[in-house]
Amino acid sequence: MTADVNKTDGPGGARGGGPEVIKAIPVRHPLRYVSALIALGILVAIVYAFAQSDKINWGALPDYFFNDRILDGVVETMKLTILAMVIGVVLGVLLAVMRLSKNPVTSSIAWFYIWFFRGTPVLVQLFVWFNLGLVFEYVNLGPFYKDQWSDFMTPMLTALLGLGLNEAAYMAEICRAGLLSVDEGQTEASHALGMSHSKTLRRIVIPQSMRVIVPPTGNEVINMLKTTSLVSAVQYLDLFRVTQQIGERSTATVEMYFLAAAWYLVMTSILSVGQYYVERYYAKGSTRSLPPTPVQRLKAALIPSRNLSGGLR
Repeated sequence: MTADVNKTDGPGGARGGGPEVIKAIPVRHPLRYVSALIALGILVAIVYAFAQSDKINWGALPDYFFNDRILDGVVETMKLTILAMVIGVVLGVLLAVMRLSKNPVTSSIAWFYIWFFRGTPVLVQLFVWFNLGLVFEYVNLGPFYKDQWSDFMTPMLTALLGLGLNEAAYMAEICRAGLLSVDEGQTEASHALGMSHSKTLRRIVIPQSMRVIVPPTGNEVINMLKTTSLVSAVQYLDLFRVTQQIGERSTATVEMYFLAAAWYLVMTSILSVGQYYVERYYAKGSTRSLPPTPVQRLKAALIPSRNLSGGLR
């Protein structure tokens, strides 16, 4: 900011002896407008190049966007995302507690699990689960259940195990970081009041650690949504697999890939909005005043508020 001091008369350099009037002038940033124009030009050039391509049938996108099979694939993708994250979060919390345990056996088991599942690709894990019938020909649970592995390990179960167990390794580290963020004095104080270790975790430690756990967990949910596209390799009919099948039969393969990308963008955008408000909820105790939401900022920009003197500003 630069300041423009108005010239005044009288003693002290101001009329009537009052303070000098300072007019603040904002500093101009012309490079911001130049960079915005360059970015806009690049975006227009890319859109124009795609629009002018005669090798892509853009009309196939609106024709298939709300196709029944596409919508079924969207539902299956969301269902798989939710179930895999539930498995990952529940098992991740358990592994985090085990990792922090003073019992060396329990801590070592949790460490080995995290090391193994974080060290192998998700696609490899999916194929391993799908082909374990080479080792275990039958699943025998005594009088409760007995069947061949190929019939037991369905594409749905393969996808849940491959995604959920892998996610648990990452959630364990996220939860461990959240638990360690709570001051040890909180635990000592709760133990002094006679609370058990499990009750201290449920009532004291975990609620305070949520502020640290929630943001990366939201990112993991969005990442899980995109990772579900890998389950098409084990014949699970998710969104990506359905678009592949439609593309092969309609000879609009590339167009269906664009359609799948559009649906993934829609779903991740919805999840991002939900993540924003969940993070805002758990940030109440860490900041004195929460920043306005996008809706509140838009409302403030469109609807002028009244100042204390009753006028508009």
